[in-house]
Amino acid sequence: MARSVTILGAGLVGSLLAIILRKRGHTVTVYERRPDMRKAAIGAGRSINLAMSARGWKALDLAGLRKDMEALAIPMYGRYLHQADGSAAFQQYGKNNEAIYSVSRGELNKKLMTLAEDNGVTIHFGQRCTKVDVTTNTIHLQDPDGTEKSVQADLLFGADGAFSALRHSYVHLDRVNASQQYLEHGYKELTIPPLPDGTMQMEKNALHIWPRKNFMLIALPNTDGTFTCTLFLPFEGKPSFDKLQTKEEVLAFFKEQFPDAVPLMPTLLEDFFENPTSALITTHIRPWHYKDKSALIGDAAHAIVPFYGQGMNAGFEDCTVLSGLLDKYGDDWTAILNEYDNKRKPNGDAVASLALMNFVEMRDKVADPAFLERKKIEKELGRRYPEQFVSVYEMVSFSHTPYDTAMQCIEAQDRLLKRIMSEGDFFAKAEDSTFGVKLDEWMKEYHTAVQQLDFGNETP
Repeated sequence: MARSVTILGAGLVGSLLAIILRKRGHTVTVYERRPDMRKAAIGAGRSINLAMSARGWKALDLAGLRKDMEALAIPMYGRYLHQADGSAAFQQYGKNNEAIYSVSRGELNKKLMTLAEDNGVTIHFGQRCTKVDVTTNTIHLQDPDGTEKSVQADLLFGADGAFSALRHSYVHLDRVNASQQYLEHGYKELTIPPLPDGTMQMEKNALHIWPRKNFMLIALPNTDGTFTCTLFLPFEGKPSFDKLQTKEEVLAFFKEQFPDAVPLMPTLLEDFFENPTSALITTHIRPWHYKDKSALIGDAAHAIVPFYGQGMNAGFEDCTVLSGLLDKYGDDWTAILNEYDNKRKPNGDAVASLALMNFVEMRDKVADPAFLERKKIEKELGRRYPEQFVSVYEMVSFSHTPYDTAMQCIEAQDRLLKRIMSEGDFFAKAEDSTFGVKLDEWMKEYHTAVQQLDFGNETP
């Protein structure tokens, strides 16, 4: 039986969910706080990038948008590390030339909105949800002029981001556990323009990182030849955003820490002082749904920091899982939302932890020779033992292995790699038959340990 579905938020996840539900015959209405980004000039045409990986592409297949977005996506085959000593190194992501893809958030969102409307979804813009009466499914909305109204929803999804009105309203229910944690770091967007002839100033097919222990600069490529850069820096302390108040201080900081980037950034000072400094938040809540009436999805359920490039991918995977449950349970929304909550909550918690861990890796460990050596060994193990070993990064970015399962593999992989590296130079010993026997045995032990885990439809 078709239901009347209301979605809060016409962002990436809200628009994708609207398409999926509309294609299944449900009436879908979306309320979006912002004006229509397809008509409004946002950010002077600047692009905010996403790192699209396997989970995201799978969801776009559901929407029928893969080909459209592939034309706008730039493959990034690895990290290009700009070290403090002036040296540079390329660190490949996958063992089979896999890539994550730099995609414009704005362009993807516009295409999803248009496809949703083409399929019969109604989107109301400029509608801020102030609160939801969860037990009655009543949404309270405010127009741009302050006029207030209420809407009664049949089935409601909160896809309205980290500060979701539905999530906030859930918090006031009995026996709801919710928390939020801010990092001590914030972020600011900057840009590297193309050369006068339109060519890029750096390697196109890589995610560029300037790791500096407690902070970092990253850059992702755009199809117009620019790079969108993001500075991640503590709010307070030294160094910090708090200590960068004048043009002289900003320029001195960048020349000291990122000397190779400064000549590439002619609008550094304008960008730094014109663009906001934003906070980084992780949220947790349980449950994610209320009876058969409403549920949270995407960032509204599990806002995470951006350091694994999995925020959008995790939200899109929520939609993929929900679509599969609709196939499984039909019209039984009590069963659908119960299983959605049980399946996705552990994975939402796991991807939040993975993202926080990867922040430490990106800003700190990638400058450590021992860590870089470990990454090389991981690649070699994957080549030698493809049926037994897949690195956690590859599980997260290039497969559909549940995040929770990937998280549980970390301890076993740490133990294995510690054992291997304690033997000395792996690549010097690799062809030694005695070492090879040991290695075979260790790999069997590792594989036996991880085979106990739930890999979904993936191989360990």
